[in-house]
Amino acid sequence: MSVASEAPPPDWPVPPDGGWEADDLDRLPNLPPHTQLIDAGLVFPCPQSIFHERATSFFGRQLSVAATQGLDVRCRFTVDVDRQNRLEPDVLVLQEEALTSPDQTRVPATAVVLAVEVVSPDSASRDRETKPLKSARVGIPHYWRVENEKGLAVVHAFELEPATGAYTSVGIFRERMKLSAPFPMDLDLTAIKARRGGE
Repeated sequence: MSVASEAPPPDWPVPPDGGWEADDLDRLPNLPPHTQLIDAGLVFPCPQSIFHERATSFFGRQLSVAATQGLDVRCRFTVDVDRQNRLEPDVLVLQEEALTSPDQTRVPATAVVLAVEVVSPDSASRDRETKPLKSARVGIPHYWRVENEKGLAVVHAFELEPATGAYTSVGIFRERMKLSAPFPMDLDLTAIKARRGGE
């Protein structure tokens, strides 16, 4: 007979009937930072690769420089999509007027101009399928998906097509990304490359 004590069960939050709501992310104790809400379910963050961190930092810096007056850039800040979805893009460009308080934890989707997602193995289906569908549905005009191809960044850029309410591709960019919308920019994507290969 084993005398080893059993480990206590993990203290996971128990969802209410109908699932979690956007406001719950501000109320639930001990949630990991950067927890998202997707379809009323909590999505916990996973450890990020060097590539992911470099790409997020790169776009945060470059978009901050390129953004026109009246726009602000935030990294890993949550967006209210609807009552059951509160997404957190890796980088977002938003209307500056939506930032109203230093204690603010989220912005409405109507204020977002561009959402950038850097794909990780654990987030691939969300970044390629779930998030673009939800972002298009609430009218976010621009969505970029950044993929890691052998340590090099490839950006799939999409723009909302008003007649269909869906995203349409405006280009796949390697090495250099030159666009005029949502504002003029010319980005050297090779700067994201890891110094010692791979992730």
